[in-house]
Amino acid sequence: METVTIPKDEYHALKEKAKINESLIVKLIKGLEDIREGKVKPWKRTTKH
Repeated sequence: METVTIPKDEYHALKEKAKINESLIVKLIKGLEDIREGKVKPWKRTTKH
């Protein structure tokens, strides 16, 4: 395994992005499970194109 040196602020920024990505994946999986189980309601589009 190689060691890489990066600035501390960059390290913290990368850690924060990893947390956000993990949170989004968890929410996406939960949403897909809800769809599969029929726990979603259809909605009307409110914007006009």
